[in-house]
Amino acid sequence: MSRDLKPHIGIYGRTNSGKSTLINKLTGQPIAIVSDQAGTTTDPVKKSIEIFGIGPVVLIDTAGIDDTSELGKQRMDKTYQTLKEIDCAILVIADNRFGDPEEQLIAQFNEYALPFIVVNNLFEGIVKSNVINLNILKEEPQPIIEALKKAIPESAYKKSSMLGGIVKPNDVVVLVTPIDDEAPEGRLILPQVMAIRNALDNDCICVVLKETNLQQYFDTMPYPDLVVTDSQAFAMVSKIVPEEVRLTSFSILLARLRGDFENYLKGTPHLAELKDGDKILMLESCTHEISCGDIGRVKLPALIRKFTGKNIQFDYVAGLAPIDNINQYAMAIQCGGCVATRKQLLNRTNLAVKAGIPISNYGMAIAYMTGIFKRATEQLIN
Repeated sequence: MSRDLKPHIGIYGRTNSGKSTLINKLTGQPIAIVSDQAGTTTDPVKKSIEIFGIGPVVLIDTAGIDDTSELGKQRMDKTYQTLKEIDCAILVIADNRFGDPEEQLIAQFNEYALPFIVVNNLFEGIVKSNVINLNILKEEPQPIIEALKKAIPESAYKKSSMLGGIVKPNDVVVLVTPIDDEAPEGRLILPQVMAIRNALDNDCICVVLKETNLQQYFDTMPYPDLVVTDSQAFAMVSKIVPEEVRLTSFSILLARLRGDFENYLKGTPHLAELKDGDKILMLESCTHEISCGDIGRVKLPALIRKFTGKNIQFDYVAGLAPIDNINQYAMAIQCGGCVATRKQLLNRTNLAVKAGIPISNYGMAIAYMTGIFKRATEQLIN
């Protein structure tokens, strides 16, 4: 689990340009319906494959960018929404057809800083340069795979370390994992599993315990080199862990690993400047059932209102749902993002950054309001 999530590759082009044929050739399976009838692909279709040298990736087949059918606009909206979740794009053109739809799509690629390759699906016609020219139906897609290896940024797939640069071999790392009503039945949440695996990958001695056993550990055992806790337990844990022992949280480690850590550091202190009536946008990476103990929808908003003493309003956006009118918010706070790729997180928070809106993350916000922001982050700053 020390790897980031799979890189996502979107396949785009006009209807009947060969997109679905290409994804079937790349996967070696009839994943997408192939038909001469325009508009066969409606919702984006996803399939995982393995690319030697990169590892597992997710291919996304999309509806045609020139779809003029009755549901065409809705299909195209979903096609463009996928740009928020991909790391690389393939633009398929057929018989050298290149016009406004392709130019508009490439403009969007550039807007999202997405690397892309162009595949000219030649039935007949003049061979153009700067593109991969082949007959998708008849020829093997190896040239496309080789081009993808060069186009996909290493940051999307190279091994990344949650604790890299923080610990060294034989360090003792204590992971405080509360088992409350938000904990999944019979298992740990993903950030905790990631931290355990990464501690082991770094040849550390890993101790996992509940917050109720932490005082007993410090009363009976030598001090550890690092304590990582669930952010919600910061208030209790920070009182138990001596100042000379480094302390941070799973959420803050994820912020450093995948999020816009530098802008989180700059934006978090804005919590002290909030005013009555300000609105905060809470960004969740997953869609889940809401409970009375929900961190993003219940506990954190209550903590912010108590800390500021102000009547703060909150809006919530989950998954990759669109964000309406980002300028209405005084601040945006992103969850740890354990189920999102770095690119997906940055695409979300960059909307706020470009608008000059301060951003933070769940763990860093809690650390700030608990009075341990510097302690919880200073060892993570390069």
